[in-house]
Amino acid sequence: MSLLERRYAAAKAGLIGLTQVLAAEHGPENIRVNALLPGGTATPMAGNDPDFHAFVRGLHALKRMAEPEEIAQAALFLLSVAASFVTGSAMLADGGNSINKI
Repeated sequence: MSLLERRYAAAKAGLIGLTQVLAAEHGPENIRVNALLPGGTATPMAGNDPDFHAFVRGLHALKRMAEPEEIAQAALFLLSVAASFVTGSAMLADGGNSINKI
């Protein structure tokens, strides 16, 4: 694992831990705190390099990148009344990236 990958993993773990602590601290105030963990998403930030896009698609179990609207739908769920009992969660919207590491 490269230094950059280790730093990314540490930062992600820190974000998840912070999410859980804030959820526990602010739950009594009826404030929900969750983290949304997206996978590769087809945005201008991803650039236009077809080889890079093919590489990123290959990282996901669904073998494609997310459309921005798909990530937005996950965020809207967390904001909705349908998620009224969800707090301290790290919600994956990653197209199976996290399970496709084997």
